[in-house]
Amino acid sequence: MAKTTQEFITKVQLMDEQTMQRALMRISYEIIEKNADLHNLVLAGICTRGVPLAEIIQKNIARHTQVVIPLISLDIQYYRDDLEKIAEIPQVKHNEPETDIDDKSVILVDDVLFTGRTVRAAIDALFDMGRPSRVQLAILVDRGHRELPFRADYVGKNVPTSLNEVVQVNIGPIDGKTNVELLEKKEYD
Repeated sequence: MAKTTQEFITKVQLMDEQTMQRALMRISYEIIEKNADLHNLVLAGICTRGVPLAEIIQKNIARHTQVVIPLISLDIQYYRDDLEKIAEIPQVKHNEPETDIDDKSVILVDDVLFTGRTVRAAIDALFDMGRPSRVQLAILVDRGHRELPFRADYVGKNVPTSLNEVVQVNIGPIDGKTNVELLEKKEYD
């Protein structure tokens, strides 16, 4: 039996750097509008790409309100329910925020919302760190196909996709370019 190989090719660019910045600015304004007490907020960027997105949102809000919202980096790898599928030997990392999240409104920030499993893992990680009064979700791209009942409070762009497609968010310091691409899975023998 022949072994099937998978490859992803770029189908289309969904957002360029400028479009991403505009979407993050809009999300920042929505956060300001929907949260009366900005001093009670904490941003939690989900590793890896949610952290730099949260940093941009933090800077946008500070520029327009002079309030610097605390930001924590949330490593959820240990909390995933598909751990055995994504790593042979899990590396346990503990989130030890310098910021107290008890009774705070926490905004989880991530790049793509797909099945909802990352959000579930992030919520588990948050509650191991404390008890927030409220958890909100800010997502750059919502691609659908939910397996768990999560909905983002703040969305940069909704993109209907097929299961053979992947939304790839690229961020300069990590990927060498800044954009959002729709990739298509190609299989061949």
